Amino acid sequence: MSPTHTRKGNRLYRYYVSQDVLQHGRDACPIGRVPAAEIEAAVVNQLRRVFLQPEIVIGTWRAAREEQNDVTEEEAREALRQLDPIWEELFPVEQTRIVQLLVERVDVHEEGVDVRFRMNGIGALARETARRAA
Repeated sequence: MSPTHTRKGNRLYRYYVSQDVLQHGRDACPIGRVPAAEIEAAVVNQLRRVFLQPEIVIGTWRAAREEQNDVTEEEAREALRQLDPIWEELFPVEQTRIVQLLVERVDVHEEGVDVRFRMNGIGALARETARRAA
């Protein structure tokens, strides 16, 4: 899917549209267009849940230790935990940077949204967060 937008009067409507729709017309894909706010909220919600999963915490801790040998598992867990409550306070540019760092691919289908994460991105974010906390 590709991001696009349209204007009606002074309002801007952002959405994602399927490549099939762009190339072959409206009937080429059952999903067609998805409002940007909906898909972006689904991706962020999955990110927020992932930050608390034990295997992500362990992977993050291991990645962070490669750069900063004395990072503890609890520090990695706390760094990931801190992202959730401050997410809404981040500037949109910073939110976008974090999502691009962490998300490899988003697949939208009739049953929902699947997000594929970049493990090295999660490690990079944890190292960055650990440096800021130190």
